Amino acid sequence: MKDARDTHRNVVCAGRLYCDLVFSGTGRLPTMGQEIFAEGLSLHAGGGAFITAAWLAALGRNADLVATLPAAPFEDTVRDQIARAGVGASGCAPAPDGTDPQITVALPMDGDRAFVTRRTGRALPDTLSFDGASHLHIGELRTLLEHPGQIAAARAEGITISLDCGWEDTLPPNAGPLIRSVDIFLPNEEEAAMLAAAGMLDAAPLTIIKCGANGARARFGDTDLHVPTTPVRVEDATGAGDAFNAGFLVSWLAGRPTSDCLAAGNRIGAAAVGALGGTGGISGLVRS
Repeated sequence: MKDARDTHRNVVCAGRLYCDLVFSGTGRLPTMGQEIFAEGLSLHAGGGAFITAAWLAALGRNADLVATLPAAPFEDTVRDQIARAGVGASGCAPAPDGTDPQITVALPMDGDRAFVTRRTGRALPDTLSFDGASHLHIGELRTLLEHPGQIAAARAEGITISLDCGWEDTLPPNAGPLIRSVDIFLPNEEEAAMLAAAGMLDAAPLTIIKCGANGARARFGDTDLHVPTTPVRVEDATGAGDAFNAGFLVSWLAGRPTSDCLAAGNRIGAAAVGALGGTGGISGLVRS
């Protein structure tokens, strides 16, 4: 296996890529038959793979993105934000002609957020390359379900694998074996409850449960380790879990103790919620 602690080797982040339309200052969620008005609207490159890659880059780790770009009129906006984040995009491909754009409407409110998402087409290009990588991070379970060959391709290169969950209304039977095939699985509390009900929660060797304002826990073997976090003001929780992933992975790839990895994830997740959009908090990040 390649040395995952070599910080000069890239982390490849693979997953669906969206343009996030963040409507802020709505005051409440929509009600059928009524209309609400937003004080602000901002557009952000989104999707778990990109957000994690952007935070990895901000933390000094080389990161490459593998994804299908959103279709027009959002492709140029997303390409520009990928470049400005310092994330490699050689593994990205344009959406096929006639494809609907992949977009997410995000409504942040009261420390949480709600989403409406249009998920269409292939998550990843036909050709995947992990050459020069030390680690593969898969941005959501759905991408792995659609492209299970990522596991064999990554293992053939001798690299480690992490997987975020992302929300799924139903879990197919093959989800458990796929989760079992990765090194680190990173669901949030709501996703963990759904996985536990399906008997899939502790399938991976190391499961990290992100608990928002309550910090995070690690489950491995007979160990259940909880590391709390310091409460912060929440502007927008979009992408906080993906930012957590970046903080955790930088420490884990450096070989640090699991408690330190959880604390690093908590710190970066907290930095993410202080600004709009999944990567808005990067500008205020103080590297340590």
